[in-house]
Order: sequence, then C-alpha cells, then structure tokens
Amino acid sequence: MKQNIEADIEAIGRIEAVDSILEIICRTTGMGFAAVARVTDTSWVACAVRDEINFGLLPGGELTLETTICHEIRQNHKSVIID
Repeated sequence: MKQNIEADIEAIGRIEAVDSILEIICRTTGMGFAAVARVTDTSWVACAVRDEINFGLLPGGELTLETTICHEIRQNHKSVIID
C-alpha cells in the first residue's frame, strides 16, 4: 500500500496546476490550508499541500480519517459548500 501512496503523491506532484489551484482555494475561501488527499475507507494521506498557517502537514502526512471533513462527506453523501 505504501508504494501506491507514493505513486499517488508523485502523480499529483507532476500536475503543474495543483499548486496554483491550492493557492486559489486558500485565497477564495479565506482558509490558510488546502490539500489534495488520497482518502480511503481507512486513511487520509496528503498528496499535495498549501499550508499558510503552519499546520505542519507535508505530502505523505496522514490525518486520522475520523477527524476530517472527508470522513463526514463519505458518511453523509452530502455536498459541502463554503460560502
């Protein structure tokens, strides 16, 4: 599984637009953190990160799935809108 995660991180890293997209997300939402993550039923792993608040998460870093909005979305199957 570690090889799959590393491959995903490398694949996201090859997409030039990702850094710009994460910057735009931070700017338009007013949030100081944005990430592209690989989310499964059991894990949340960052593949790309924009961290303007010194949260300290780097690509390859993991969060406890149950503490993430991704977990809530997977459980409730409802849209998330940031206004």
